[in-house]
Amino acid sequence: MDNMSITNTPTSNDACLSIVHSLMCHRQGGESETFAKRAIESLVKKLKEKKDELDSLITAITTNGAHPSKCVTIQRTLDGRLQVAGRKGFPHVIYARLWRWPDLHKNELKHVKYCQYAFDLKCDSVCVNPYHYERVVSPGIDLSGLTLQSSAPSSMLVKDEYVHDYEGQPSLSSAEGHSVQTIQHPPSNRASTEPYSTPAMLAPTEASTTSTTNFPNIPVASTNSTTTWTGSRTAAYTPTIPHHQNGHLQHHPPMHPGHYSPEYWCSIAYFEMDVQVGETFKVPSSCPIVTVDGYVDPSGGDRFCLGQLSNVHRTEAIERARLHIGKGVQLECKGEGDVWVRCLSDHAVFVQSYYLDREAGRAPGDAVHKIYPSAYIKVFDLRQCHRQMQQQAATAQAAAAAQAAAVAGNIPGPGSVGGIAPAISLSAAAGIGVDDLRRLCILRMSFVKGWGPDYPRQSIKETPCWIEIHLHRALQLLDEVLHTMPIADPQPLD
Repeated sequence: MDNMSITNTPTSNDACLSIVHSLMCHRQGGESETFAKRAIESLVKKLKEKKDELDSLITAITTNGAHPSKCVTIQRTLDGRLQVAGRKGFPHVIYARLWRWPDLHKNELKHVKYCQYAFDLKCDSVCVNPYHYERVVSPGIDLSGLTLQSSAPSSMLVKDEYVHDYEGQPSLSSAEGHSVQTIQHPPSNRASTEPYSTPAMLAPTEASTTSTTNFPNIPVASTNSTTTWTGSRTAAYTPTIPHHQNGHLQHHPPMHPGHYSPEYWCSIAYFEMDVQVGETFKVPSSCPIVTVDGYVDPSGGDRFCLGQLSNVHRTEAIERARLHIGKGVQLECKGEGDVWVRCLSDHAVFVQSYYLDREAGRAPGDAVHKIYPSAYIKVFDLRQCHRQMQQQAATAQAAAAAQAAAVAGNIPGPGSVGGIAPAISLSAAAGIGVDDLRRLCILRMSFVKGWGPDYPRQSIKETPCWIEIHLHRALQLLDEVLHTMPIADPQPLD
């Protein structure tokens, strides 16, 4: 048995040493041999009493997932993490790194539908079968067959805090059922050798479908040939299309031909924790690209410098974070009001974007999006926002009217008890207010520090330096929606 080859596959009846030796032959090489051996030995010993699961693991690993396999489970620990060779990490991530993706980050795994004990399901047992998980670095893209090339140091590709701790602090996600999650948006430095994919070339009206399963960004005109990620579910990294080839988007008619473009396309407020510092910076429509950086030059026109802003309440931690803003970000307004972000800083930025939430198939406000250095990504779509505000306003108006009718007892039916039950079920929809709709027109972005379950900070208001961007064309459209469809105030319960 000692000279077992990879082709001589063991079974659960073989000695632990033989099984470990065989499984070691399939590791991806991201971890040291010592760590890999300890992790595999630990797992095999735990599965020795569950022979069918051990056989499932052996089958999955030795066939590279070619054959269907069952869940391979271990007991969930109190904090959800497993300790191997003095290091702690989430068990499904540890084994996915060992056998599938050595550069995997803990937020990039999504379980397959038939996995009954997936980590996110919060069962007492956790499935660690690497082939029961898919890698989703960004909306709907499975990067299992791709290698990301980046000029950033490898330590920055895991977590952009000052100290590279590689899951060194406990994640709050293990305790929270529906907490905000961080979704990764790495840069793409290579031009695709494939032809342009069809979804990336859809006409604007088709590309703006309401489906969450295929909502591609359209590569937009650019004077250079940098590579942009299309955001479609084609897993293709396509370069931008030269200006003359992309006229169909540039000449796309405005939603309201008679509208007046706002004098300023956005206004940017800078915050440290929950305090606004300095005055709100307005960006003229004549400057479609604006840079927000950490330098001390005077602000004006197309550049907002945060370095020269003073704050008497600034702490040492905030001061330290501000030093890492560096070249910051570039915000670009395209067409009538779509917004793209380019991260120029050496550290990632973290964005709250309803557009990216939708791209990722998440509920609005349900995720934080980590945009890596050099990445260039669309974060706001005007047409989608307009549709969303129309739908929400209509829903709120209808719900408020139905709630009032229900309170008056005018909705008979099996679900009503004197009109009370429908009123309760409608109250949430009727409670949508102007502030909820305004949030659709706002982007928030934190420099250097993230928030959510992967970080000690629960909300963006706990991060040391962040900006809030109000998009004026979207707010203009919201004003029109509110004038044509006033949201009725919910009727008070008598």
